[in-house]
Amino acid sequence: MSEKNREGKRTARERLAVEREKQKTAEKRRRGLIVGASVVCVLGLAAVIGVVAANSGKDGGSDSAGPVVPPSGAVGEDGTAIQVGKESAGATLTVWEDFRCPACKAFEQAYGPTIEELTGSGQLKVDYHLVTLIDNGMGGAGSGNAANAAACAQDAGKFAAYHKVLFDNQPMESDDAFAADDRLIDLAGKVDGLVTPAFRSCVEDGKHDSWVAKSHEAFQKGGFTGTPTVLFDGENIYKDRSMTPEKLKRMVQEANKG
Repeated sequence: MSEKNREGKRTARERLAVEREKQKTAEKRRRGLIVGASVVCVLGLAAVIGVVAANSGKDGGSDSAGPVVPPSGAVGEDGTAIQVGKESAGATLTVWEDFRCPACKAFEQAYGPTIEELTGSGQLKVDYHLVTLIDNGMGGAGSGNAANAAACAQDAGKFAAYHKVLFDNQPMESDDAFAADDRLIDLAGKVDGLVTPAFRSCVEDGKHDSWVAKSHEAFQKGGFTGTPTVLFDGENIYKDRSMTPEKLKRMVQEANKG
């Protein structure tokens, strides 16, 4: 082998090593983003505890809350979950999330394509529970209003698409932009056929507001410590530092073999 060929092979190996190191660095950054963002949402929970304590002597509930109206097809023992995927799927993912939570957006961006692939192939079903952690911790109404709008999208059979749009267009955590009905309806225009008189009325009237409050109450009763909380067949996998979309896919495929 000529010296020139040897040098060429060494150079190729070096390029490959550099590329692998870049991939490892990118993966570490991705995990760091999710872990770092989750701290923000957990801090929101601490603020919620403070608010609850400060108001512990006040009357609970609101007479104007209205009846609990679940969105179409709501599932679960208490009817607070919106399910995406086929009921016959061999694996179940349960996600507790807040549309204002940065960690929830990070999870959606990292795992969303894999979840969409697995639900589309009938291997996975996802039970989404919508909560208002950031509203209660930082003030505002964006978490609740966005959750109500997502429930309205479920009524129209377009929850998954609108769910993605909301996270893709999530404002800064301190910006309560989702509190505005016009903003939520404007974003709904990105989902083909979603903006109808029925959807607009559902959003503006807060049709599912009491249902969202019930979902958040279930989150509190569940003893969860922050959003997102992600359970795979009942086991919390979000805290698993080794978890990746690829690992989740393997777990789902394994569950479907049984």
